Amino acid sequence: MNDLVRQHTALGDSDLEWLHLLVSEWQLLSDLSFADLVLWVPTLDGTRYVSVAQMRPNTGPTSYQDDMVGHLVPRGRRPMLDAALDEGRIVREGDPEWREEVPVRVESIPVRREGRVLGVIARNTNLLTVRTPSRLELTYLQSASDLAQMIAAGSFPFPGQQVDMDASPRAGDGLIRLDAEGVVQYASPNALSAYHRLGLAADLVGHHLGEVTAELAPSRGAVDEALVKLASGWAPRETEIEGTDGVIQLRAIPLKPKGIRIGSLVLCRDVTELRRRERELITKDATIREIHHRVKNNLQTVAALLRLQARRMDSDRGREALEEAVRRVGSIAIVHETLSQNLDERVDFDEIADRVLTMVAEISPGRVAGRRTGRFGVLDAEVATPLAMVLTEVLQNALEHGFGPGDTGAVEVRPVRGGTPTEGRLTVTVQDDGRGLPEGFDAQRSGNLGLQIVRTLVEGELGGTFDMLPAPERGTQVVLDMPLGAEKH
Repeated sequence: MNDLVRQHTALGDSDLEWLHLLVSEWQLLSDLSFADLVLWVPTLDGTRYVSVAQMRPNTGPTSYQDDMVGHLVPRGRRPMLDAALDEGRIVREGDPEWREEVPVRVESIPVRREGRVLGVIARNTNLLTVRTPSRLELTYLQSASDLAQMIAAGSFPFPGQQVDMDASPRAGDGLIRLDAEGVVQYASPNALSAYHRLGLAADLVGHHLGEVTAELAPSRGAVDEALVKLASGWAPRETEIEGTDGVIQLRAIPLKPKGIRIGSLVLCRDVTELRRRERELITKDATIREIHHRVKNNLQTVAALLRLQARRMDSDRGREALEEAVRRVGSIAIVHETLSQNLDERVDFDEIADRVLTMVAEISPGRVAGRRTGRFGVLDAEVATPLAMVLTEVLQNALEHGFGPGDTGAVEVRPVRGGTPTEGRLTVTVQDDGRGLPEGFDAQRSGNLGLQIVRTLVEGELGGTFDMLPAPERGTQVVLDMPLGAEKH
């Protein structure tokens, strides 16, 4: 809509914001009218109209099989659009139009803002399934008529009250029509069912909705007065009412078709199951995070015990083996610490890689700088844990065997993500500028424990490949390539 308005019309940013506010609300008008809505805005030269938005009803058949957004219509081809725009009134004159053997009633509603008509809503009703209207349908149509008059007068939508269409109640969820005093004139079956969930035993019609709602909600002192006003529809507001056995969501819409409040619409939805599931998910997330936190603490305890044991070792080889074990346990602990801070089982592996680089660099016999070039991105936990172990082993091997006491150099980690949306891949290159590989070295047959761990994890856990070869200029290059499955963003 932004592109169409800016390309074809003379409307400014504040007018465009008003149209966005209208479009965020007009699903309600479409559903209450059982009609399609198309928003037409005059072009910059005033010779044509451009359709910038469209809405189909959830409560009835559509009268437009095709998408109308972006269509241009010369002025004069649709006289009802011209009359609504020029005269600033709702136009209902004319016989039904026939579209693909379907009779369609067409009405035009001017969209007014601060005294100016910005465009026209064409309301198109498919008459093929018209039947004798029920009380619910009559209430819908009367409410739609009131909202249309408010749009034409510039009093709807309500400024500063942009609605999330996905989160707010809709007409089909439950509708209650109130008079000017807040007394219920009509309640749809779904609305009545929602109030029964709160504990209402009687009918709603003839009762003051605010008072009934306050009685059903837990007593909260002064807050009850505000709840009475909100449920009476005095102002455009949303709230949730939680009773003993259920939770309902309310949205109040004052009706002022001629500038004077004649009543209100209250949309309501039973969200009991939704809120119960949300609480279960919150509890589950908290439990998982606590488990990761405790695993991290236990791993750190194990690392501390190994470190104490290493200090008591008389054998240098034994001490080195225990220190390597400490680093391996530490790399797993880093992953669980990161998982304990997230709401899902996914981690930003760049942070983990940087911490592993820092941890392993502490064992460097010389002055070796470690750096990361590129991004790992977000990885699943089942990939992150073995990959952290692999990265620890590869870096530890590079620093221990590539550099001696007093040597200077660098170790670079280069992750590259690629592949297709259905089969992503991660390639990690770890390259140092140290001594290089000994003559005749074969990474696939090496008996080094660290490399055995790497091979096992890469090929078994990650389903990838591992290779170690001389770097192009100097040093050693380790290449890890693994699948990531479906890419997730």
